[in-house]
Amino acid sequence: MKYLLIQAQQDTASAVDTLSRSYADKWEAAKEIEEAGVIMQAMASYDLIFVVLAVSLIIWFVLLFYLIRVDKKVSKLEEQIELKTLEKNHEA
Repeated sequence: MKYLLIQAQQDTASAVDTLSRSYADKWEAAKEIEEAGVIMQAMASYDLIFVVLAVSLIIWFVLLFYLIRVDKKVSKLEEQIELKTLEKNHEA
């Protein structure tokens, strides 16, 4: 019984190793980085975590800008509604 469990663990480990070996060339940097574009050169020169950090920060700043813009528009609409209700109250 123990042998079967150990064999199953080894089979799982070997499956993971074959997966990482088959995609290893896709995860590595370009061999001829000088011929790559500017963005690829920047990504290759820094750790990839900094690229991920930069992309996530850009996304957060865009979301923040969008929320501020929507808040301003909603505030403007609220003021217009308040002015219309005041005008109706003065007319009546």
